[in-house]
Amino acid sequence: MIAPVVSLSEVWVTYRGGLGRPGIDAVKGASLEISASETLGLVGESGCGKSTLGKVCLGLVRPSLGEMLFCGERFGHLRKRRGQLAVVLQFPEWALNPRIRCGRSVEEPLVVLGAHPAERRRRVQAMLESVGLDGGFAERFPGQLSGGQRQRVAIARALITEPRFIVFDEAVSALDVSVQAQVLNLILDLQTQHGFGALFISHDLAATRYLSRRIAVMREGEIVEIGSRDQFYDRPEHPYSRSLLDADS
Repeated sequence: MIAPVVSLSEVWVTYRGGLGRPGIDAVKGASLEISASETLGLVGESGCGKSTLGKVCLGLVRPSLGEMLFCGERFGHLRKRRGQLAVVLQFPEWALNPRIRCGRSVEEPLVVLGAHPAERRRRVQAMLESVGLDGGFAERFPGQLSGGQRQRVAIARALITEPRFIVFDEAVSALDVSVQAQVLNLILDLQTQHGFGALFISHDLAATRYLSRRIAVMREGEIVEIGSRDQFYDRPEHPYSRSLLDADS
């Protein structure tokens, strides 16, 4: 049996308080599994702990309690996972240095991994083409691109090391509706090609429905419901899930 790419079991994340203030439980007993070639959507109101849970999946936040496994193994030191994990953020500007040409930004993760220069150039060219940008975009600066083009470059940067797992944290929420559809279709195509597992964090229920096979609902740090896409949208079990759908209708 193939192990899930990411598996969380009863994970808690508690941030310590200071100056007499109590600590904050940002994540409370969360359990989930994400397999290769699968996208799990994670929805809930702002501040409920979605991004913190995404950071746990990436190894950027260590759980206070519980267990996180990557491909069936304890997560261990982050250096062991270099190139296997990636993130695409809401604003591509957070990933792209405005003073560095786009090709160099996409190439940087390969530099860290020690890839040969000729191999880096070949892979950058191929990756830009795979996200729908011709090779000339390698010489452009981020400020010369539209928002959708910048997000395509950010996705190319995330995929350049062929990661096994990607967190998309509000990755389309800053884009126009027509551009959102293009980027969502691009993500689906790339997942089919590369087989990565993904966590799609969003407050946009329509985008989440389009991209995700299963949906997890988070409220005040807890996953209150997790199930198939059809179950969530047609037969939600938890009152909070129903309230999210009602507010979106």
